[in-house]
Amino acid sequence: MEFIHTALSGVILIKPRVFLDERGFFLESYKKSEFLSNEIKEDFVQDNHSKSSYGVLRGLHYQLDPYGQGKLVRCSYGSVFDVAVDIRKDSPTFGKWVGYELSAENKAMLYIPVGFAHGFLTLSQDAELLYKTTNEYSAMHDRGIKYNDPNIGITWPKLDIDFILSNKDQNQPLLSNIL
Repeated sequence: MEFIHTALSGVILIKPRVFLDERGFFLESYKKSEFLSNEIKEDFVQDNHSKSSYGVLRGLHYQLDPYGQGKLVRCSYGSVFDVAVDIRKDSPTFGKWVGYELSAENKAMLYIPVGFAHGFLTLSQDAELLYKTTNEYSAMHDRGIKYNDPNIGITWPKLDIDFILSNKDQNQPLLSNIL
């Protein structure tokens, strides 16, 4: 696997080695020894699988400590624009973001450590996201930030329809209001 450190300390783009032949493909999506040797020392405790239609935007989500979640995200079907936002108050990149296309075709993964909000926009007709988390879901600690917070300034891909958001995600606070 190739581990590519992004502009946000701790967020790592991972490109697995894909073995392709006439039968299909094989790849290792997680190998503890390789992750440990590339500065990802997390123990994953929960796996999630979501399906979203074209134009669905989910996020930006995070959990409060002590239930903060690191995530290893990959798209197994379709494609998404996946985003991590630094919400570590003492970080030099606080409020900054990175975004990458994750797809069934490119098979790339994104590791997002605790201290980051996460969201994604579905670019294909349908997309399925698989992600491991370092902590179990806790409704009491579940939080979010508005996807279009002007102080963060995420450049979401332009689509030919309006984004589809849950009521919860439409009404998330701005980053400045969670401090």
